[in-house]
Amino acid sequence: MDLLRFATAGSVDDGKSTLIGRMLYDSKSIFSDQLESIEKTSRERGDEYTDLALLTDGLRAEREQGITIDVAYRYFSTPKRKFIIADTPGHIQYTRNMVTGASTADAAIVLVDARKGLSEQSRRHTFLVSLLQVPHLILAINKMDLVDWSEEVYESIRSEFVDFAAKLDISDLTVIPVSALQGDNVVDASANMPWYKGSTLLHHLETVHIASDRNLVDVRFPVQYVIRPHQSSHHDYRGYAGQVCGGVLRVGDEVVVLPSGMPTRIAAIYAPSGPVESAFAPMSVTICLEDDVDVSRGDMICRQNNRPTVAQDIDAMICWMGSTPLEPGQRLAIKHTTRNARALVQELQYELNINTLHRNSAAVDLKLNEIGRVRLRTTMPLLADEYRRNRQTGGFVLIDEANNNTVAAGMIVNAN
Repeated sequence: MDLLRFATAGSVDDGKSTLIGRMLYDSKSIFSDQLESIEKTSRERGDEYTDLALLTDGLRAEREQGITIDVAYRYFSTPKRKFIIADTPGHIQYTRNMVTGASTADAAIVLVDARKGLSEQSRRHTFLVSLLQVPHLILAINKMDLVDWSEEVYESIRSEFVDFAAKLDISDLTVIPVSALQGDNVVDASANMPWYKGSTLLHHLETVHIASDRNLVDVRFPVQYVIRPHQSSHHDYRGYAGQVCGGVLRVGDEVVVLPSGMPTRIAAIYAPSGPVESAFAPMSVTICLEDDVDVSRGDMICRQNNRPTVAQDIDAMICWMGSTPLEPGQRLAIKHTTRNARALVQELQYELNINTLHRNSAAVDLKLNEIGRVRLRTTMPLLADEYRRNRQTGGFVLIDEANNNTVAAGMIVNAN
């Protein structure tokens, strides 16, 4: 059974947490004590109904304000697929949390209030989904019960959104009208919208094809850990553990270790279940090589004629998450795949207004939640691909060494 990660996004009060709560409730993925707890909390707050949003709004401040602040992760499964949900905040000041939640997602659900139509924040989050190269986008037009299940309202919002999405890099778009509060088209088909002939939200999530989203062409295996048991029974064993970030590795394949460039062959591949003949993204495996080559954490195993770029100069789009602004000349730690280095911010090329898509080349810094393009110079070469080609080998984080806080998420545009 495969795993689908998806994130929810949208404006405040568009019903993201309620939608997830409804999905968990109708798919019978919550325990009776959880249901009793939210029923009790709903009564104490004076609600006229059981507020299913409480299933994901876990922080006290979230429950008191009726909003989502942190990224809430929930796991559930159906007979067809396993899911990890990232419920992300809708407020502008929590854009960094939305980036965090969507960065590993296979799909994103952008909610829109049917009464209000597309908002600035809806467009903002749609752009972020595009920037993060999330393969599948679902527009859920929520609160259809409050517009009398109107097909005209649905078509108006759908048409406006399709026109906006056409300007962005979105490969797969699906539009579904729902009522999270009443459950229409979430898990079960709606009797109130007979004009809608498409699938329900859960059915779409269960059946959307994700296997081809991963890069199965470019072999990329960043070494995370060198396994060298000090036991007589494994005296000569040396394995290299990590997660396959791209391509397919097979026993007997000719490979090269970067950055040294030493060629060798794969002698064996071990998965958690035991020896296997092949491994592909996103499997976590241990690889044994035929030759005693020098391989350390941060090195990468790839094909001889299909290598990542070995570069110290990086052009990247970053979302700044630090409380103090980013300025040219700043020095930060960079973590890229399993490799750690230091980076100098050589240039801020522009700040991007994600509401208008205007590039402000006169910007002198990036403030909290702002997005811009920068040029970085690293102390050691990174083994990188463009983010649009491989999200794992094209993404990185920047860390403030003074307090060890993650201050930026980056997507490589060009490396040389």
